Amino acid sequence: MKTSFDHNKELIQKVIPSMSYKGENIEEWKKSAREKLSELLGMDKFTKVEPEPDIEYTKEEDGFTETRFTFQSEKGYRVPCHILIPNGVEKPPVMICLQGHSRGMHISLGKPKFEGDENSINGGDRDFCVRAVKEGYAAISLEMRNFGELSVFESRPRCQMSSMTAILIGRTTIGERVWDVSRLIDILESDYADELDLDNICCMGNSGGGTATAYIAALEDRIVLSMPSCAMCTFKDSIGAMEHCTCNYVPHIAEYFDMGDLMAMAFPKYFIQVSGKEDHIFPLFGAEEVFEKGRKAYEKEGKADQCALVKGNGGHRFYADDSWPIVHKYIGK
Repeated sequence: MKTSFDHNKELIQKVIPSMSYKGENIEEWKKSAREKLSELLGMDKFTKVEPEPDIEYTKEEDGFTETRFTFQSEKGYRVPCHILIPNGVEKPPVMICLQGHSRGMHISLGKPKFEGDENSINGGDRDFCVRAVKEGYAAISLEMRNFGELSVFESRPRCQMSSMTAILIGRTTIGERVWDVSRLIDILESDYADELDLDNICCMGNSGGGTATAYIAALEDRIVLSMPSCAMCTFKDSIGAMEHCTCNYVPHIAEYFDMGDLMAMAFPKYFIQVSGKEDHIFPLFGAEEVFEKGRKAYEKEGKADQCALVKGNGGHRFYADDSWPIVHKYIGK
């Protein structure tokens, strides 16, 4: 007998997203598409508050200055961050670094806390901040909702309870993560305009961090470069085809968009999609389909050279040596 899951997998194969980009005027399409995406994510459920940033410490490290701070993104809810500013670089560009389903932002910082963290860092180029500073960028690690210090259990990500509760009140975890990054950028504009190149704010992440990066790029125009890794894939071949964490799901989204539409909404940002040739949870064939769909928006506007697909020789991880040269090509620093 067919299982319920098998039945739904068959159904999603037949879904044709009603608001998918089809080659129309990109700016007109983006306006209506972003409005719908914001509605699906529950972005109307958030209210801006005073960020009340609190610097906990600043210390000198080898080659950079590290500052630990928190800020209020919603009333009563604070987000921890670390910003690493390289020494000797005048107004460096910014790379916001978003960890995926690891044990938290300390992985981006290359600072193992728990058993197994070393393998996560060294086995997949996941120390995003360390590499970004070496590349001349100010690197920011932001603790995403339900990870690390913001998880029910700090030693492992726990999204299900929070994500399902969010859905009950018209919100989504992805929407919450988009909101937090936008409020972080507010902090950069108010407190770091003299130190950083805020005309070149970039965002990157792997897995769940890559998913957040793609949605942020679709909605946040203060980001000029987006680099989602091992996250871009058709819904029918990835999160609709196998078990994934609850935080990946947005109610009704497949009725309107697929992930290639997020890339189209990001236009004209520089867009670097990183995929692993052997990534079994975001398979390459679905990743390629998404990229080609998003690339059509860039091609139609004569900007095909502003997006790139990196195919790493491996699985579900980041590929720093393959990706960073393209970042420099686009940003020019």
